[in-house]
Amino acid sequence: MLAPTETLEHLKGRLAEAIGLLPLRRPNGLASLVLELPRVPALAPVLPGPQFQFAHRDSNRLHAGYGVAAEWQAEGPSRLATLRGEAQILRSEWYQLDVDETGLQGFAMLGFAASPLSPTKQGAEELPNALLWVPEVALHGHRNQGALVLTTALPTSRDGLLNRWGAWLDRIVPAMTNPQPTPPRAPIALKRRGNQPEIAAWEQLVEAALAEIAEGRLEKTVVSRRLRLAADHPFQLDRLMATLGELFPSCQVVHLRREETSFVAATPERLLTQRGDEVEVDAIAGTVARAADPERDAELAEALRASSKDRHEHGLVIAAVREALSHCAEQIRVPTSPTIMQLRNAQHLWSRVRAKLHPDVDVFRLAELLHPTPATNGEPRAAASAWLRHAEPLERGWYTGAAGIVTPELTGELWVLLRCARLQEKTADLYAGAGIVAGSDPLCEWQETEDKLAAMLTALQFA
Repeated sequence: MLAPTETLEHLKGRLAEAIGLLPLRRPNGLASLVLELPRVPALAPVLPGPQFQFAHRDSNRLHAGYGVAAEWQAEGPSRLATLRGEAQILRSEWYQLDVDETGLQGFAMLGFAASPLSPTKQGAEELPNALLWVPEVALHGHRNQGALVLTTALPTSRDGLLNRWGAWLDRIVPAMTNPQPTPPRAPIALKRRGNQPEIAAWEQLVEAALAEIAEGRLEKTVVSRRLRLAADHPFQLDRLMATLGELFPSCQVVHLRREETSFVAATPERLLTQRGDEVEVDAIAGTVARAADPERDAELAEALRASSKDRHEHGLVIAAVREALSHCAEQIRVPTSPTIMQLRNAQHLWSRVRAKLHPDVDVFRLAELLHPTPATNGEPRAAASAWLRHAEPLERGWYTGAAGIVTPELTGELWVLLRCARLQEKTADLYAGAGIVAGSDPLCEWQETEDKLAAMLTALQFA
């Protein structure tokens, strides 16, 4: 194993040797240099400036990016179609040189808000409505293999690029190979600064949803709330990401930042994974809390399996996934019954749906068909979306949107953004929702959101 200074010098040497092999005078497109890393950390370091990170502890996978080599933004009902058009450059004009034969490659980040309609007020520090982002520096780790990917827009000059990429290595490699230890500390006090909606308004919101269901206009809707917390000092992102990885190793831990505001999630739910012409989708709906006592915990799981209300809610999600995939796939395989997904603070009914895709279906088309899901929006989709736009008293932003990785072949993996927090200095906005179907009880659904909020609230106490 190379020492940190040796790793830095080794990478700089490889950069100097290989940069001349890149087609830097091409009039357009992108060029990337892929360098093998002797070691990739479980989490990427948090540095100043734009960055993103997707880390999954159990599968030992990491995708992270810093800086901006290229980006495209969109909003409105055609936002994903617009980004699909821009993404053709990734497929046709992205030259990648894997000098160390790692077999790994550069990637883009695709992410979008819950609604295609931008919020009425959006500061410069907020994430745009939909974003396709190619980082200037990327970390790609999978099990014991890793690579650092340096990317530039073309054309560019060799000397300027060598200086710029060398400066990136000076910043990233020491932070990655010799991270500063995070000393343990006692949980910090977090002050609740209000809910939107408050509990009385929540009860009215759920009753209004139940009335829509009783009238037959909706089968299900998902209502959300936001909890604002305040700390005595700015939240430390490195500490928070490490805590989320420890608490939720089976979840995808996400960090997205453009300016000073960070969006963080520990989500259990994939929107999709596309590998070639195969796709997998998580159908998750139906929730119950965990219990410290193993026997009681098992009883709760069995009650969830037996709950007609939760099985009905789960069935709506399965039906919607099947219908969405019928437009782009065949051989759709659905388990005969859901299994229990157990997380630290909750357990869910979960089914993994698989299908074989038609030719020319990409991650953008799949996202159009699958998002928003009944688990985050409701059913029928259009009616639930319209009702939520006028009834829900908060702007979700990227909560219940999706984000993930897109390959140059326009395949990839996207995750539904759940168990989220929007962080700015000492303030954190936490989000959670509950699925409303016939038979739902407003106070029980409020408690379900409290159980979901506990995931991020616990982690923030150590940040």
